[in-house]
Amino acid sequence: MDQNNYTSLRGFILLGFSDHPRLEMVLSGVVTIFYLITLVGNTAIIVASLLDSHLHTPMYFFLRNLSFLDLCFTASIITQMLVNLWGPDKTISYVGCVIQLYVNMCLGSTECLLLAVMSYDRFTAICKPLHYLVIMKPHLCLKMIIMVWGISLACSAVPCILTMNLPRCGNNLLDHFLCELPALIKIACTDTTTVEMSVFALGIVIVLTPLLLILISYGYIARTVLRMKSKVGQGKAINTCGSHLTVVSIFYGTVIYMYLQPGNRASKNQGKFFTLFYTIIIPSLNPLIYTLRNKEMKDALKKLVRVAYE
Repeated sequence: MDQNNYTSLRGFILLGFSDHPRLEMVLSGVVTIFYLITLVGNTAIIVASLLDSHLHTPMYFFLRNLSFLDLCFTASIITQMLVNLWGPDKTISYVGCVIQLYVNMCLGSTECLLLAVMSYDRFTAICKPLHYLVIMKPHLCLKMIIMVWGISLACSAVPCILTMNLPRCGNNLLDHFLCELPALIKIACTDTTTVEMSVFALGIVIVLTPLLLILISYGYIARTVLRMKSKVGQGKAINTCGSHLTVVSIFYGTVIYMYLQPGNRASKNQGKFFTLFYTIIIPSLNPLIYTLRNKEMKDALKKLVRVAYE
């Protein structure tokens, strides 16, 4: 029987942290807590920004999309992760693995592009305030979101197909707690240089190009803020952009370290912890980052709490 067909019949065994059973127990509790925080925090942002008419602006439209994306990101992996951490069954079907890989890559790519779109929104609001509502019309914002999802859906298929078509010679042991690109490339029994370089090149387009656009946007924003005579205006601009910059720094720093290393030089457990960080921890931090520095969002959440208790 062809070895790839054999793997497709058996599926994969996710080793995760099976060599550290006590760590698995601790991580299962941590993952559950952070998932609940992600669920409550991002849902609250979506509901509050929809109910408050003052937040029906392009900035909060994109923030709602980011919160929805974070909910999808965690939901797509949390069940399999908890099954892996809690019980003895570490298996995942071949089809399940393909779906998980594709969905995770698509959502990760979408977040990269969405953060770039959000930086353009901030650039327009601060550098061209008089033309902001003219430029950032609702239909343009919707077109941007559709474009972001369309590019991500198409581009994510390429590394997914290349990786899943690698011969594995019957090896179905994945040293990870989910089906992730580096782990799948590692178990291939052939030279993976071509696939790795293809993924690296695609990563430059999906990760570094949006990051470059973000840096350019914030270069113009910094110049505009420094020229402002009003200290109040400067403070408001810094608060608004500070939240976005914090999210960008955390997310892009982790993704670049994980995926833009030719040869994937991350250590055995290091890659697992980084994956845990950007799939579970970051989505739970985003609501906190955006609300702690944002008075409008704080007020909207207070209104939501009052409505809930009435």
